[in-house]
Amino acid sequence: MLIHSRAVYLFKQESPIRKQYLKIRSQLLQQRYGVSCDQSSIHSRSISVRSSSRISESPEISRFPSENNFVSEHGALVPTKQAEASRAIVGGTTIAENYAFVGVHHIFDQHSAGVTMLKFANNDRSRLCCASFDGTVSICNVTANPPHVEVVFKGHKKGVTGCDWSVSNDLVVSCSQDSTLCLWDVTSKKCLRVVKDQMGAEMLSCLFQPGNNNMVIAGNSRGMVQVLNVSTGIYPRGGSSKLEGMVLALACDASGQLLWAGNNKGTIVSFLFDLETGRLSKLRRLTVAENCPITCISWRAWISREARDPTLLVNCAANVVCLFRVMDKEGSLQLKRNFPIHHKSYLVRSTFCPIMSFRQGACVVTGSEDSCVYFLDIERQEKPCLNKLQGHACPVLGVSFNYDESLLATGDYQGLVIIWKREKSATVSAQQNT
Repeated sequence: MLIHSRAVYLFKQESPIRKQYLKIRSQLLQQRYGVSCDQSSIHSRSISVRSSSRISESPEISRFPSENNFVSEHGALVPTKQAEASRAIVGGTTIAENYAFVGVHHIFDQHSAGVTMLKFANNDRSRLCCASFDGTVSICNVTANPPHVEVVFKGHKKGVTGCDWSVSNDLVVSCSQDSTLCLWDVTSKKCLRVVKDQMGAEMLSCLFQPGNNNMVIAGNSRGMVQVLNVSTGIYPRGGSSKLEGMVLALACDASGQLLWAGNNKGTIVSFLFDLETGRLSKLRRLTVAENCPITCISWRAWISREARDPTLLVNCAANVVCLFRVMDKEGSLQLKRNFPIHHKSYLVRSTFCPIMSFRQGACVVTGSEDSCVYFLDIERQEKPCLNKLQGHACPVLGVSFNYDESLLATGDYQGLVIIWKREKSATVSAQQNT
């Protein structure tokens, strides 16, 4: 369903149609936002755009709840006395004010096809990794003056479907439809290792094992979840497990001992991971929506400092993004709530906001096929959308925050990456909140 439309992505950088499109879009941006010709360029241009933010709060959610509030037995996020003091320390901004973005910091268009995944480096404000269906992986420095592309890794022969940073940010791993997984050295800008899929299948997802960065977990188009020792290039015995369909999404908990895999059949399966041997043991299975692909899974130890349930954020191509509570050590999932978005045909992804706030509410961000980016307060029962960013002209596939939430990167179906900047006062409050 999702993979059959890949050919549409492969619209080449030198195509006259693409050049004409970029020229017309640049002119439209100039007319709408007043960008002069000497300030904009086709490549890596900077503009100023405004977002659509709901700054005012719902009547039932006050900025400073009374001090007799508590955490309910159902785990709902309800402020406590301690939270009152915390909100005062960080300036008393609401969650809506904290995620108010004022415009675009920069736009990158080094990729000629859909940007399938975006990831900021760990605890890093500046370096952003972009994977694309044009077969390349790029590293951008988004805070340099001016922002620029540091390197474009070329080695895959077909579209790149996933990428991940090592814990120390010295390595990047990428997987591709060409049935290979590549390990890149960020400092030397060289490819250290290329490993073929055991089955010769397209590789559709990958991530470093957080508890042992010598190992990478990958999922392929024939339903195989497999572990690779990147130091040796060997697939360890017992490190493979078969699902049905295509493995499109992977996520681990912080220890690396629990792994979840999602496929194009709408199913999520949990695994126990042996950190010493790389052996996988299948645990639990949940069907989110029959035959509706799971395109993204994100794990979080807890949503806020007052709601400490381990949680999964899941994009499902049934026009929904779901929030699940992790119930036990076997990775069993219980649906907490879901949010309607436009998502039926593409590899749409979402992310938790990295800073755990003392304020009432907790936020996630998701791409969407209606060309918008949505900020959702997962604790607000009515009108959960805090902010809607409008700047892309096609489906938004990837989203990623840098660690202090000062910048948000979003990538789309046509290869453009927009770096959104947050309102300065909100950024200061967020930094104080860490």
